[in-house]
Amino acid sequence: MIGTVSGSVAFLGFSRSALSETRVKVALWDKGATSMDMVATRMPMGMASAGANMDMATMGITTSVVEIPAGDVKFEVVNESQEFYHNMTISPVADPTRELPYLADAMIVDEAAAGRTAVMRELKPRASGILKVAMEPGIYILYCNIPGHYMMGMWTLITVTG
Repeated sequence: MIGTVSGSVAFLGFSRSALSETRVKVALWDKGATSMDMVATRMPMGMASAGANMDMATMGITTSVVEIPAGDVKFEVVNESQEFYHNMTISPVADPTRELPYLADAMIVDEAAAGRTAVMRELKPRASGILKVAMEPGIYILYCNIPGHYMMGMWTLITVTG
């Protein structure tokens, strides 16, 4: 966590709010088009997919931390893919053992039913972006909601503490 400055004093040219926000580095990744050949035969790898071997995931999200304090969070997101667009949606999770509402025909999470805290627009391959979010305590899932990506393992959980 980045330190804070009390009062109205600036520290090295940074404002108090800039110093008090938590920074989280996020990598959106995939194993490339050749790894997608057998996707139809793979076990779904959504959040509550019992028995799924996540080492077999062809896509994923990696964060620099898995627990952060409540407050202002700056997600520094990088799409590490050479070929695919990815995005990042943040939704609250009431029960990590239950699957998110999923629209199988569209192959996406039903964001209206799941709840959505924030979303990072689609990033083209090798692009990056910043998403600033005020986070309340709880468990959240970060996932890519481009069709098929979530069930290929493109999600991770993050805990926000009080």
